Amino acid sequence: MRLLLLLSLLFSTLPIVAQNSGDAPQLIEGPQSASPPKAAAMNNDSVIRMAKAGLGEDLIIQTINTQPGRYNTDADSLVTLKTAGLSDRVLTAMMNKSRRQLTNVPETEKPIVLSDVNEIGVYYKDRSGRWTAIDPEIVHIKSGGFIKSTVTNGIIKQDRNGRVNGRESALALKRPIEVLLYTPEGVAATEYTFVRFRLNSSNREFRILTGGVFHSSGGADRDEVPFKPVRTAPRTYEFTVGDGVAGGEFGILPPGTGNVTNGGKIYTFAIVE
Repeated sequence: MRLLLLLSLLFSTLPIVAQNSGDAPQLIEGPQSASPPKAAAMNNDSVIRMAKAGLGEDLIIQTINTQPGRYNTDADSLVTLKTAGLSDRVLTAMMNKSRRQLTNVPETEKPIVLSDVNEIGVYYKDRSGRWTAIDPEIVHIKSGGFIKSTVTNGIIKQDRNGRVNGRESALALKRPIEVLLYTPEGVAATEYTFVRFRLNSSNREFRILTGGVFHSSGGADRDEVPFKPVRTAPRTYEFTVGDGVAGGEFGILPPGTGNVTNGGKIYTFAIVE
């Protein structure tokens, strides 16, 4: 009788877990582990603390992209973040994160993601997948030489030669080349001209149709290269130079340069086989 009493007291002190299926309670020995706490969502203050702790830009951006977070990216907040020392790349990553949350698009669709580029210019994607600026060179437009005038609807169009000093560009790239144009406000990528240079002993030259009209047809001896830029974000256009373009020296001429006689700029690079 005493043995039964002791056994009943022993079992009454052990924890039991009731089963939803109606089975008899099961005994669980040892301490029970609690569920792991959920990671707190990041915010503007989190990013500022990371920067002040000396964490690198790439690590901060990776954390923003992979961790849950909600960021305020209105004008006043951006000023505060910039004053705290955050780079434009970090601010862009925060804006992209907010954009992905606000778009609420199906998983099969991708929201527009702003690139890290925020200065007017021409860029190529390097091996690490990062947009890298193409340095411009000075270009001079000849008013003489190969010149041919035509009149269409009262507009005089002229073939003119552009000249860049030096036989080669400092930048050599292999196809396929991904190119990004970050344009001034109100300027479209179709206002740019992609040209192939004719090589001379001490300079590079090209011939295009100027007078305010670009990418016009006609003239097999003109040096314009067709390209199809695609708008990927505000003021941002991308296109790829593929195997259909043979190797040589090339340049991307911004709008307005075609009428400059004292020197403008052109973004140059070479395509190597």
